[in-house]
Amino acid sequence: MPEEKRKPRFITFGEVMLRLTPPDYELIRAASSFEACYGGSEANIAVSLANLGIDTAFFSVLPDNALGKNVVRMLRSNQVCCDPVILSTPEETPTHRLGTYYLETGFGIRPSKVIYDRKHSAVSEYDFSKVDPHRLLEGYDWLHLGGICPALSPGCADFTLRCLKAARERGMTVSFDGNFRSALWSWEEARDFCTRCLPYIDMLFGIEPYHLWRDDQDHGKGDVKDDLPLQPDLEEQEKVFRAFAGKYPNLRCIARHVRYVHSAAENSLKAYLWVQGKTYESKQFTFRILDRVGGGDAFDAGLIYAMMAGYTPEDTINFAVAASAVKHTIRGDANLTEDVESIRSLMNQNFEIRR
Repeated sequence: MPEEKRKPRFITFGEVMLRLTPPDYELIRAASSFEACYGGSEANIAVSLANLGIDTAFFSVLPDNALGKNVVRMLRSNQVCCDPVILSTPEETPTHRLGTYYLETGFGIRPSKVIYDRKHSAVSEYDFSKVDPHRLLEGYDWLHLGGICPALSPGCADFTLRCLKAARERGMTVSFDGNFRSALWSWEEARDFCTRCLPYIDMLFGIEPYHLWRDDQDHGKGDVKDDLPLQPDLEEQEKVFRAFAGKYPNLRCIARHVRYVHSAAENSLKAYLWVQGKTYESKQFTFRILDRVGGGDAFDAGLIYAMMAGYTPEDTINFAVAASAVKHTIRGDANLTEDVESIRSLMNQNFEIRR
């Protein structure tokens, strides 16, 4: 008798794009060929978690053509359940396209650059009034969303809020990464929308989670964004975490990572985690970079995995930073590491060959 297939416990929603990158660190304007892969923040997290052994599902709207079907094939090859994915026809989304972005990989003192071509993508033009979030989330116990997809269109923003409210009503754990993208909307638009999301969130992640906080009574004058440096110390970061937790008592966990850029080829990372009224600081990891894209998504996936696995707060934040560091050594958007022990070994800064 075949073993009954288990329903995935984690689900996320977002956009997937085709990524085109000139080989060998070439400039886009000098390139005669491009390497292709697929990625997007939430999809990257789904792929990372599935590779770490978490039952994971992904929801998006993709064009019903060879590109959209190839995205599904890529996700399924990484053990991500794509049953919720909608392949839309030209009648449903008039432009019927997959968003694209071009990555010019930096080298040495030259930074990487990104050119987006994602306007009128299938997910941004789909009519989400046809999707019942309660039905979509049935059978899952963890929902992850972020601040990129809501910026694509009013429909995406409205559906994000509907999913958050439905997840809260269903008693699901909800994580959210602010993920501000200046090419999609203004700082004020992002802050105002994410502020509306915060009452429904349990776990808040991101490089700059403080941009989500707005003091309505002070009309922004008390915004902690103005007081926090990009590379805060433990005391400075704890001040912000406590401000969030005091304003939004529903938050059970807040985390962010801090990046130190030595060059396009070498960075350092550390992170902070607030949980159970205390802020924890990770070890600092310094590493060479093969592909920086998706480092923040790997951090989020590492946090989610460690929390699901019941790690201590210290191990949780160190595992998340180690997972992000590993991602920087892997080409493509997602952390494809499937060996948890290799990340735990790096977490303890053990670089010996595993035999």
